[in-house]
Amino acid sequence: MKKVAFFCIPAHGHTNPMLPVAAELVRRGNTVQFFSFDEFRDKIEATGAQFVSCDAYLPPLTAREEAGLKNVSTTEMTLQDIRITRNMDSFLAEAFESFRPDVVYTDSVCFWGKLNAWKHHVPMVISTSTFAFNQLSSQYMKHSPKEMADMILGLPKISKELKTLKPYGYPVKGALALIQSDNQTDSIVYTSRQFQPFAESFSDHYAFVGPSIFSDAAPQKTKERPLVYISMGTVINDRPDFYASCIEALRDLNVDVVISCGHTMDPSSLEPLPDNVQVYPRVDQLALLCKADVFVTHCGMNSVSESLYMATPMVLYPQTGEQKAVAKRVTEIGAGTLLSGESIEEIRRSVQAVLTNPAFGTAAQTCSSEFRACSGVAGAADFIENAPHASNGVDVIAELNKATVRFRCIFWALTIVLFVLTGVFFGWRYGWIVAIAANILSRLLGKAAQKRTYAALLRKLH
Repeated sequence: MKKVAFFCIPAHGHTNPMLPVAAELVRRGNTVQFFSFDEFRDKIEATGAQFVSCDAYLPPLTAREEAGLKNVSTTEMTLQDIRITRNMDSFLAEAFESFRPDVVYTDSVCFWGKLNAWKHHVPMVISTSTFAFNQLSSQYMKHSPKEMADMILGLPKISKELKTLKPYGYPVKGALALIQSDNQTDSIVYTSRQFQPFAESFSDHYAFVGPSIFSDAAPQKTKERPLVYISMGTVINDRPDFYASCIEALRDLNVDVVISCGHTMDPSSLEPLPDNVQVYPRVDQLALLCKADVFVTHCGMNSVSESLYMATPMVLYPQTGEQKAVAKRVTEIGAGTLLSGESIEEIRRSVQAVLTNPAFGTAAQTCSSEFRACSGVAGAADFIENAPHASNGVDVIAELNKATVRFRCIFWALTIVLFVLTGVFFGWRYGWIVAIAANILSRLLGKAAQKRTYAALLRKLH
């Protein structure tokens, strides 16, 4: 039997998929210590794991910092992760010494889990609560100008804060090394290979186990009239304006509507409600999705996975770059339609489109079958118990990077030659035109070369 240390950030979307894995490991006789936060205590203890509270190490937040976290600021979340790691150093040093875990299972953005696994030389498995992102799959991320500005302007702050970890002996080179997926680290991803973008580019250090949920119920779609379920998740859910538009859009349709609005707003603020609409702070989402015909969602990975697991097509309303990546993949497989605005007419049109076009439901059912064919929670437990893993396959990303370096060397060598020849024979002002054109062409040709190389690598693999 193994001793496994679980680590996660204080977020429902990251914690929830780890819970069934903890329960399965405990059921097999393993000892699990789950380092988390008091709001998750009951859920964690229900799995049989030993809950270890980390609330005392949360740094106090200014109003600005708290607002940044609520708005899912990448900079603010990264800064807080670094500060929590620093605050927990001596506590976790004692915990690793007394518990002596055989393996660490840590969320992909939980810095204190990753850094302490490295520092104490304990085999580590990453829990990936969204898609696995590398240089190929990250192309699905479409950040808003506000998100881009947050990341760019926050880099100096993050770099400065990272330096404070060095005196504690943490082996960290940069923030990217802490959050990126690589082909040498054992990782569990809660989706199927079919749904994961660019799945072939990930090595066999990755276990695509499918959704991690406490349910094996089958979809039950037979009822008197369609059910529309609406939720904006657990973070950016204080949206009374959006819920009100949904109510107005659907009040006269022959459908039943259930809205989960979260605890940040009073459901009574949306009253009076039409007879076909119900609003709750919290619901049993899986039980609803089991019966729902349409899910209006913010496109969090857990919500989308649960929806597809229950064969429920979606109306997609992503709020962040990560959610936009998930939404894009859902539209690619044909299991949902993107909401282009918040107007009453657009909401009504989108819901009706999904209700009346059976192709959406068929695509969701296909994905449900793929999810249910995955190894699931048992596969995740197997993977953790047998860590660390060796990889005998081709590292597609490493080979792709080598090809990219070769392309750039050849391209810019030829560009320099052409620049000099143009300058000598036609004048240097024309040479600079060559340089500018080459800079533009390098991006276009580079992408084309990468695409060809990737296709050739896939042929080699198969």
